[in-house]
Amino acid sequence: MAAFNHPNSPIRVENLSMAYDSFLIMRDLNFSVKRGSIFVVMGGSGCGKSTLLKHLVGLKEPAKGRILYDDLDFTACDIEDRKTVLRRMGVLYQTGALWSALTLLENVSIPLKEFTSFSANEIDEIARLKLALVGLKGFEDHYPSQISGGMQKRAGLARAMALDPEFLFFDEPSAGLDPLSSRRLDDLILELRDSLGTTVVVVTHELDSIFKIADDSIFLDTQTKSVLDHGNPKQLRAESPHPAVRSFLTRGGDSEKEAHTI
Repeated sequence: MAAFNHPNSPIRVENLSMAYDSFLIMRDLNFSVKRGSIFVVMGGSGCGKSTLLKHLVGLKEPAKGRILYDDLDFTACDIEDRKTVLRRMGVLYQTGALWSALTLLENVSIPLKEFTSFSANEIDEIARLKLALVGLKGFEDHYPSQISGGMQKRAGLARAMALDPEFLFFDEPSAGLDPLSSRRLDDLILELRDSLGTTVVVVTHELDSIFKIADDSIFLDTQTKSVLDHGNPKQLRAESPHPAVRSFLTRGGDSEKEAHTI
């Protein structure tokens, strides 16, 4: 479908094709993410949602095309510029990806020790603040195995927020959570956007989350290997001309079961 890149958007994807060796995942993706918005990447199993996220955060190189952050070509820049862009990102992985042998405080401290020159006391103070922001004050000395799955996700979010990133990326944040924990995480994502002005990109197939948090979205289609439609999900549910999109947003999404997408 036609590109919908906006020149002033902080994240722009231009003619992006994704592949594993000779196997094409998606072709000629064009979209942009507006500053301070929550942008959802949705679609059925195997459509490449998580693969797209890996491209956006630099874990996988495009087969073709480019990704720009404020006009800097992230896919072609030198290592120093790439590090500068990465410093502006925070990522919450599907599993939370906490170090099991470290306490929550130690987990959140890792990026601060790696990328800042703060003193040990300053790092401790900042890490405690980030944990408090996600509702984990008093759990600083707990290990991941001692807390619930929902709390692990929030601790992972605290670590993703450690460097005050401009961009937050979430890979299936509600995966494995009970409905109450999922709603709390959605509320937290909205609070971060509203209070800090963070630009958020979320990969998910959870309809409740999609309708609650998304300002804008794209639908990746496995048949055409492209963006089939884009826009606010509530509008797409009512007005999309594509049966696959309407089906996903009314019935198909409820039955989607994705332990791990390609």
